[in-house]
Amino acid sequence: MTVYESILDAIGGTPLLRLKRLGEGVRPRIYAKLEFQNIGGSVKDRAALSMIRAAERAGLLEPGGTVVEGTSGNTGIGLSLVAAQLGYRSVIFAPAATAAEKIRLLRAFGAEVHLVADFVPRSDPGHLANQAAAFAASTPGAWLALQYDNPANPQAHLESTGPEIWADTAGSVTHFVASVGTGGTISGTGRYLKQASDGRVQVIAADPEHSRYGGGNGSLKYTEGAGHPLHPASTEDIWPEAFDTALVDKFISVSDRDAIFTARRAAREEGLLIGATGGTALAAALNLAETLDEERTIVVILPDSGRNYLSTYFDDHWLTSLGFLEPTTPEGTVRSLLTSAPAGVQLLASDLTAAEAVVELHSRDLAPDEPVFLVLDRGETFGTVHPREVVGVVTLRSLESVDPASLAVAAGIPYRTVAAGLPVGERTSQSAGRGLSETADGRHGAGLGVVAVLVDGRIAATIP
Repeated sequence: MTVYESILDAIGGTPLLRLKRLGEGVRPRIYAKLEFQNIGGSVKDRAALSMIRAAERAGLLEPGGTVVEGTSGNTGIGLSLVAAQLGYRSVIFAPAATAAEKIRLLRAFGAEVHLVADFVPRSDPGHLANQAAAFAASTPGAWLALQYDNPANPQAHLESTGPEIWADTAGSVTHFVASVGTGGTISGTGRYLKQASDGRVQVIAADPEHSRYGGGNGSLKYTEGAGHPLHPASTEDIWPEAFDTALVDKFISVSDRDAIFTARRAAREEGLLIGATGGTALAAALNLAETLDEERTIVVILPDSGRNYLSTYFDDHWLTSLGFLEPTTPEGTVRSLLTSAPAGVQLLASDLTAAEAVVELHSRDLAPDEPVFLVLDRGETFGTVHPREVVGVVTLRSLESVDPASLAVAAGIPYRTVAAGLPVGERTSQSAGRGLSETADGRHGAGLGVVAVLVDGRIAATIP
């Protein structure tokens, strides 16, 4: 047995596992790097230790100091466990939507956790990064990790993850697949593998479908820890300095559905309990494998454990409430009330005046009572939208009842979201608007408002 003198020595050295069942039917070999076997449960342990050690060497973090960071969870967990071992205080600012399991882990390691809004413009003082920075600046002895821009983040993978993969595959790896959050894992590991192979290894970035990294519009997603969302009111699209885009040979876009259900497949077919970020990377690896021959070897990073997401991705009720899971037959469900397959809804920028909105909607030849969703402006007129990006719902009739100079949202009417797979009459999954009944009965008269239908976590239709 291996004997360690400190938990810090147990960071790294994670195994590679051949994926035989998931990889059945494809020609290349697929190996998964099991990063959830790090002592803190994720790949972020490597970066956390590297960043704290670099700060100590630079004199930025001294005995009795405070480690501060804004993070969706895993980096915070890594920082808090390293801080606990080394005698530092840890203060973590995390998005309010972070999985409950991660927040409990942070507190278990002694971190002081501040939950903040997770989708505001980067320039807003309430933004996660700004709140963490303000706290660090006002706290004597505090050091802000700045994982997105800290060179010690990718350096950890240049020095450990990359060499481990190269050694364990005896240099046979040809394709490296990883999701991108801060960009540290894919950049450091990818750089080492390209150097070791004289450029032969291809680096593939697995990216949530709406992420700006891969060319998406930056709208919200359900995959924690991967991708790059962008609030439309942001004045600048700031990418992390830890992410070296020049190393990426290809981006593969992965939907929330594919990420989540690939993670669930990994548990049920390989006995691997992983998060949706790992599901994103694994779905991309399987997609890639379809294009390669038997001479190729793919290594995919599985960043963290599904134990962090038992209340979300592995909870059938959570998935059903968002429209990711539905019965095989739609009888008696909200979907059965739809007159056709969900094809999207009418969208309108939320910053228009009532008069401007009326002109626009007349140009679309809409019926007076057809619902239109006021959303954060992404230049779209029709499609699906994340419910948290909806500001309100209007109709031509409601717009004509308010002051034309007022914002269109002043004409808002009650609305509620309900998942497509829920039985008719069951409590709806989310609520918004004003004075709405607690049940979805398939009608939206004056007293009930609009019932918006969620499919795969996005508003995709309304009940006629």
